[in-house]
Amino acid sequence: MTGNADLRDAATPVALASPDDGVSLWWCALAAPPERMPLLESWLSAAEVARADRFGMPALRDRYVVGRASLRAVLGTLLSMTARDVPIVRGERGRPRLECDSTLDFNVSHTAGVALIGATRGARIGVDVERLDRAINVPGIARKFLTDAERRSLADVDADSARRRVLRLWTCKEAMSKATGDALSAPFGSLDVALHEGPRLRSGPVPYEPARWTLHSAAVPAGYVATIALWKR
Repeated sequence: MTGNADLRDAATPVALASPDDGVSLWWCALAAPPERMPLLESWLSAAEVARADRFGMPALRDRYVVGRASLRAVLGTLLSMTARDVPIVRGERGRPRLECDSTLDFNVSHTAGVALIGATRGARIGVDVERLDRAINVPGIARKFLTDAERRSLADVDADSARRRVLRLWTCKEAMSKATGDALSAPFGSLDVALHEGPRLRSGPVPYEPARWTLHSAAVPAGYVATIALWKR
């Protein structure tokens, strides 16, 4: 079975427009017909199946299986191998990586039953997607995770525009933290992002020096916002 055949049999990840040379993006609904679930589960490693079994609710288990199988299908297509043969291992700081190809980096983000998958070569990639209608505590997030300049940018907009701006800023910072593997331990409050110029990183501590980073808004379906972060190490 080829990688392309695997992809046709999966929960049909859809290729999105690339935001930069060498970057592949895929959109995936984390649902599949019940009759397809055994096939998708057969692509997973023993460790992935064990993790799936630890989910208490069947719906959450199925969502994980579909997401992981879709990731394997995408990577299998890029590597010209079957989904079940893609050697995903635990890397630095627990960040997943490929055992067979250190030049191909990938990252996944999930929200509300969908996933965004990103892959590239020659850089570390982080992706983050959020629903635009997500209710958030704007003052609380701004106080804890935004810089002074970012907070000032919220002062001249209405409440809903401020909420959307905070969501977009969050996807930028979350994508960067996923590229490094820092996750929520990243210095979010010190990562200063400008949205009207890109987005782009204006300043940040090591390893978040602006010269090493490129941020892109992803062309995701309506109702979502997503950012791609590329880190040149």
